[in-house]
This record gives sequence, C-alpha cells and structure tokens, in this order.
Amino acid sequence: MGINIIGTGMFVPDVIAGNEDFARIVDTSDEWITTRTGIKTRHITNGTLNFQMGAAAAKEAVEEAGIDPQEIDMIIATTVTPDCLTPSLACLVGKELGIESAAGMDLNAACAGYVFALDVAKHYLESGEFETILIVSSEIITRMVDYSDRSTCVLFGDGAGATIVRKGEGMYSCALKGKPQGADKIFTKLPAPNNPFGKNEFDWGNDEMNAAPDYFMQMAGNEVYKFATAAMPEAVEIAAQKAGIGVSEIDMIIPHQANVRIVNTAIKRLKLPKERFYVNIQEFGNISSACIPLALAQLSHQGRLHKGDKICLVGFGAGLTYGASIFEWE
Repeated sequence: MGINIIGTGMFVPDVIAGNEDFARIVDTSDEWITTRTGIKTRHITNGTLNFQMGAAAAKEAVEEAGIDPQEIDMIIATTVTPDCLTPSLACLVGKELGIESAAGMDLNAACAGYVFALDVAKHYLESGEFETILIVSSEIITRMVDYSDRSTCVLFGDGAGATIVRKGEGMYSCALKGKPQGADKIFTKLPAPNNPFGKNEFDWGNDEMNAAPDYFMQMAGNEVYKFATAAMPEAVEIAAQKAGIGVSEIDMIIPHQANVRIVNTAIKRLKLPKERFYVNIQEFGNISSACIPLALAQLSHQGRLHKGDKICLVGFGAGLTYGASIFEWE
C-alpha cells in the first residue's frame, strides 16, 4: 500500500529577519552566514502561537484536499516547541479546525519528525483503523534560540506545514534510524522540578548538560555536521534499496533544510543532479520538523509534482534521529 497526499498547506509569520538584522545584534555578517549556511532570511513569529500557525497550515491543506474537516479521523502533530506541555498540539489544532471527533497525538523526532509521522500515518491507514489523517508540523524554534550565540541564532525560523494523507496505490518505502548515543549533541533543557519534598540535585550524568542553561538550545555544531552529512545519504540509499529502486530513479528529494553545505555534500555522495534536490533554506532557514511539509506544500502549489513522480523525503535532527521515505506522487 502506498500513500496519497491529497492536500498540502503552509504558514509562515509576516516578520522577516535578514542577515543584516542579525549583524546588528551579534558579531556576524551576511557573507559569513550565507557562506556557511546558505540562509538569507527567516520568518519570525510576532504574536502567533505554534498551534495557530499549525491550524493555518492545516486549513489550507483541508481546502486543497476539498474535504470537510470532520472527515479527518486522526491528527498527528510534530513539534519540539509546543505552546503547552498539555494539551497536545494535535488537539489544539483540531479545536481550531472545529473537528468534533478525531484521535490526536504529538510526535517528537526533532527535525526528522515529519518523516516519522508520515510512516506512522501510513501504518494506521494500512491497518484500516483510519481513512483520513492530518499531519501538521509546526515550530516556533525561536522560542529556544539564544540570540547572544551567533553560531546558532542565525540558523532558525518559525513556520508550519501540513498534509492530508489517505491510502494510495503507488510504491512506498521508509527507513527510520537513530543514534541515541548522540542525544547530548543537540538539546534544550527544561527546569528541574521544584517541589517541597525533594532535596537532592538532579544529575543528567553529563557535566555539559548539568551546566547548560534552561530553555536555550545547545548544539555541538561540528559533530552534528559530521552526523548529518553521513546520515542523509545513508537514509536515502536504504529507503531506495527497500523500495527496490536505484537512487538515480528518484525524481525529487526534499531534504531537511539545516545547512546548504550538508545538502551539497549529500548531492555529491548520492551522485545526483543538483536539480533533483529542493532547497528553500535561503528563504526560511531551519524550521525543524516543519521544513519538509512546508517544502512539499510549496512544490505542490507550484505544480512541480506530477503523478508517478518518485518523491524522497529525508530528515535528520536531535536525538539523534534520521530517516527517509520514498513514495509515488498521486
């Protein structure tokens, strides 16, 4: 069984921060950022909550699909930056859409979240439990950005992407992977519990994590870069092998938009034409799990995806998580 993405949607906030804006608050420059990341601008929330962004993207996907929101049986949301610890982003989006009855859950696989969610949706559809699933990926990454850290603050933006998924007739394969021993390479801590009964200090078992400030993202940039440049081509190759096709048969690869140099390295290792990779990092920066569905929506709205095209989605991120899915566009 394959999948059929019958609707796509996206939302980005109106505020746009260019590289020159960052040069005014940290020691950096447009040349430094562009050369090392490929990013020129990123969208920043200005009063719009995560679930509101997700709902806006979802409404666009519902409209494109031409369905009633009440047809949605399940909502799978992906985020690392929720507005609430509870309720879930999925339930908040469902409330905004006026959905009366739908299962809802959040999935956190960091920047690979949409790839993981799509495979979860595929298995629910295959089981016959549900017929129509909304996947919504929404991130306010700027919620955990330290704007005094020039190495990370320039990388991230906010936004959301959404898809409506049903059973399909075409090919589908997926490779989900992870390296848990790298869990401390990208992390954002929440404060330790403050209760009147416990007296002992909490120990992460890691001096760096113990010393890190709460709420702000910490990233071992060089090690993450090495992981990502190896993980992306590996996941694509495994997914292609499982699908019984050669990598050269893939028509379009939509990678997580972390760094243009990572994408360029994958292009070389996979020996594919640059034109088969869709890159929009220059406009949006890194929006974590929202990158891939937002790019899907852009390509769909531009009419660049055609029936029978073999599409590969590949993501990697904190955890460390990575994975790729390949499916035929219907």
